[in-house]
Amino acid sequence: MMRAPSLGPNVVTMFSLGEIVARSRAATRNDPWAGAAQDKLVANGIGTGIQAKGQWGDREYRKREKRLWLRWGKICDADGVLNFDGLQALLWREYDEAGEVFIRLRNRRLADGLPVPLQLQVIEAEQCPPHYYAQASNGNQIRAGIEFDAIGRRVAYWMYGQHPGDFHAGADFDATRLRRVPADEVLHIFEPMRAGQIRGIPRATSALVRMFNLDSLDDAVLERQKIANLFGGFFEMDLPEEEEDDGHRVYDELHGRPGDPAADPDGTPLAGLEPGTMGQLPPGWKAKFSEPPSAGSDYPDYYRHGLLAIAARRGVPYEVLTGDLRNVSDRALRLILNEFRRFIEMVQWLVLIPMALQPIREAYLDRAVLAGALDVPGYDELREDVVETLWVPQGWPYSHPVQDVDADIKAIRGGLDTRTAAVLRKGEDPEEVNEQLQADNVDADARGLVLDTDPRKVSTAGLTQARPAGTVLPNNDPGDIP
Repeated sequence: MMRAPSLGPNVVTMFSLGEIVARSRAATRNDPWAGAAQDKLVANGIGTGIQAKGQWGDREYRKREKRLWLRWGKICDADGVLNFDGLQALLWREYDEAGEVFIRLRNRRLADGLPVPLQLQVIEAEQCPPHYYAQASNGNQIRAGIEFDAIGRRVAYWMYGQHPGDFHAGADFDATRLRRVPADEVLHIFEPMRAGQIRGIPRATSALVRMFNLDSLDDAVLERQKIANLFGGFFEMDLPEEEEDDGHRVYDELHGRPGDPAADPDGTPLAGLEPGTMGQLPPGWKAKFSEPPSAGSDYPDYYRHGLLAIAARRGVPYEVLTGDLRNVSDRALRLILNEFRRFIEMVQWLVLIPMALQPIREAYLDRAVLAGALDVPGYDELREDVVETLWVPQGWPYSHPVQDVDADIKAIRGGLDTRTAAVLRKGEDPEEVNEQLQADNVDADARGLVLDTDPRKVSTAGLTQARPAGTVLPNNDPGDIP
């Protein structure tokens, strides 16, 4: 009978979380399936980046603000390595691998010459020790490296100045020294699985042992095959009855003896094989080639079963993880991808956007207005409206472009959808699409071009939409029919 301790959401991982994170990171580095699962999640969850579309202000303000946002996004990384889209991918990797990640909002001076005096520092989970429990000098409780006030609000994070597991040249780094960082400077991105949970846990936790065992099985099968293949073949011989004067047999079936046919003149056993060699055997000898055992008839099924469990825990369909589409119908693949998309969208809209992207956006706008990069009169009163942002993830590709586009057109014509919503699902900005369409139409008219793709002039059947001057369309209103 299975026995399980009845522990709280934080005590259960108080002393084991560090080891779990270390194993998760090692699996991602060394296990190809763990690394592939993370790549698939990041590629589908972030892709080329989740775009921000401001909702407040007139068109000119939105254009000006977007240009500033894009300029700031190029230099927002405090480490000077990634742009804002790259930081999104890094955040998802850290969240997936360690179960949590921290972002520190680093204020900069106006003299630094940044478009907005703000940069983002991504901090790994290990820099905030989950085993640190204490009482602060102000009376607040510190639990798992996080300081809480009397009513349970997060007021600070206790962090190492640098990663405690990294190499640091010089004597400035003290692995025992923790720094208090105010909570309003830190974003903590994690997904609580239990009420009251304050630190994140890697999603792959329950699959780590299975991944290790599956990898060990693969190594064992490979090692067995390598050992078996060392034996190219064996020689069988009929032993004679006569013996020499010293009582030894003429032929030594294992090693041979100097001068007999089983050994070279220097005594080396006749056992080596090289590709293409045709040897001459002594009388009574027969060659029997090795027949190494196979990996086992149940090996592929067992391996696939292990991958199914790993894929299920990681949230990646087996077919997406492995690329194995055997015996998967087109309809079944659509259902699989739909479930995968639901999972990705859940993480996007319940974790990444509300816990990271939206707070970053608000901090950016606050600093932009304070620094004078954006002019928003009455910002204090209008802040909730100004920071309102529509986040647009990268669109999902069509499974069947002809069928999917036809379905979109019918839904829009039937009033079940809007063109704006359809454009947003593709990961595009509707305003930019409209401006591009307008510019294309103006350019085509100026050049006298009539394209089959222009619905103003050509119908879907390829017929002209032009109407001679003076043409009156029939009135199809039933109320006007006598």
